[in-house]
Amino acid sequence: MSDSVEEWQVVRRGKGASRKFKSHHQIPPASACLQEQLDVHKLVRRIRDTVSELRVEELWQQWKNQLLLATSTSLSRPSERSETDTQQDKGTEGTVQQHLECVCYGLGSFSSCVSARYQLAMLLLLLDAGQIPLKNCSVYDPAFSSAERDVLRGLGLTVLTENEEGKRLATKPTLFYLMHCGKALYNNLLWKNWSPCCLSLVTIIGNCFSGIRERTIERELRRDYCYISKAVDLCEERLLPCPSRLIDVFSDTAVITFPSDRLNKLPQSTWTDSPEPQYQHCLDLEIILKQTSISTSPVTGDG
Repeated sequence: MSDSVEEWQVVRRGKGASRKFKSHHQIPPASACLQEQLDVHKLVRRIRDTVSELRVEELWQQWKNQLLLATSTSLSRPSERSETDTQQDKGTEGTVQQHLECVCYGLGSFSSCVSARYQLAMLLLLLDAGQIPLKNCSVYDPAFSSAERDVLRGLGLTVLTENEEGKRLATKPTLFYLMHCGKALYNNLLWKNWSPCCLSLVTIIGNCFSGIRERTIERELRRDYCYISKAVDLCEERLLPCPSRLIDVFSDTAVITFPSDRLNKLPQSTWTDSPEPQYQHCLDLEIILKQTSISTSPVTGDG
């Protein structure tokens, strides 16, 4: 990691500080395009080197084990699937094999931010461990440059073109990779899947919900991020280890699942009154909305 030492000094941030990305306007557009073209191959090499570095870390084995443990329940849960899908997923012994899908929001500018590059490398390792086809992993961040989008497509990932604001409905077991994203993104995802059927299909790798609750004034959490507030008591969190040298990359991260037996015990009223979040009281929303220009506005994280 010889080329990363100096960069760590630039991107390091204190616990709880927001992650902000540099404006693309710091470089003249023509120069920026040339720089992107020149750096693509170097960037791909750096990503693969980072994957190799993480693969031999004890950290990776612990993350892998926690992911497989968390997803084993959702993968074994019956889902509404067509006969065609079922036939396509039958193994050689005739058993039905379900596959996870993956959605990654808010990764950040991995060409300039070492933390984002490590998070991308970890995502690639998790996809391999979970046997998730690369094409079944959708990624989106307004901070991505055109070169970064090309790199992601070159790696085999699916780059979304629309800002979903985190409002993605899980119709099959889905891993949501949301590293150090803003509270609104988590809240939107929970709102969209606010039912026992959908939440049981959701696995999140991202900021620990109990940590968000500890860092947020209770009345504001209930008012502005009510789905996070409710989910803290519904979910099961498995904290993921983080070595001190990677504290800026993987701190306060957990695997979050929603056990069906816990959800099904709740009264029906828990699910009936579920208005879409509006955030009219939030001054620092930490999310880029659809109507906001994505060319100049950075994404920020709260972790």
